[in-house]
Amino acid sequence: MAKFGLGRGLDDLEREIGNVPDISILTGVERVVVKQIPLNQIGTNPDQPRKTFSDAELAELAASIKEKGVLQPILLRTVAGRPYMYEIVAGERRYRASKLAGKTEIPALIKTLSNENAMEIALIENVQRENLNPIEEANAYKNLMHACGYELGDIVRLIGKSESYIRNAMRLMELPDSVQDMVKRGDLSASHARAIAVAANPEKLAHEIINNNLTVAATDKLVKGAKRSAKSRTYTTHTIDSKTLRAIESGIKSSIGVPAKIIEKRGGAGRIVLEYSSRMELDELIQKLTKK
Repeated sequence: MAKFGLGRGLDDLEREIGNVPDISILTGVERVVVKQIPLNQIGTNPDQPRKTFSDAELAELAASIKEKGVLQPILLRTVAGRPYMYEIVAGERRYRASKLAGKTEIPALIKTLSNENAMEIALIENVQRENLNPIEEANAYKNLMHACGYELGDIVRLIGKSESYIRNAMRLMELPDSVQDMVKRGDLSASHARAIAVAANPEKLAHEIINNNLTVAATDKLVKGAKRSAKSRTYTTHTIDSKTLRAIESGIKSSIGVPAKIIEKRGGAGRIVLEYSSRMELDELIQKLTKK
């Protein structure tokens, strides 16, 4: 069998390795060396977007690793206060398959990354590989917004998907867990699930869709005739009325001396933006906010 390396055509390499994200985009100008890392020094990432791994796919990859080895290094970051030295940022599937194949080491790139950077890279890798089921993908977007303080526009720029795509993906998070489980198992398509997300009883409609093998078009008609959820009818961008919001902002300004703006997001989250006009004003503001 031909060895991996020089003299191989790009088509041959792509067939052997698959269409994978270029790891160089993650390293920038930093020189990162591939090292063989013992598997017992590696732990999985609790924020990994992908939660489900097919036993059949892992077994297939393990067989390939036994024959050819791991052809693409995984990406790790160093961690402290854990029972392991390194945490997986990208490549958990290769890590699991290597253990299954009886390997004791795995080739890896090691980088210093913040929690936010690690979450970003893990999501990008999985979305590019199309490894996530629709619920895992939606959860990953939600976690990035909550953990990193990102807004929808930040996710759009990070992932390279349209705003409507991200919004539609995250609509699945409005469904009850029982219906989300149907999507994870593949019993209910993401398109069907998004259609019933606005209904008052999506679980009942989900069973009806599955039992009668309804198309998405038929599901849309079913939803139009069903009772809508109160959340879908009454949701607005602001949960606090504008008059109250302005009064709160005015009160903050009176208290700390600088203009304040409250920006609300869906689900009760949001942020307060404080404005200052000079370094002196910033120093005074810091003193007021940190005064014990």
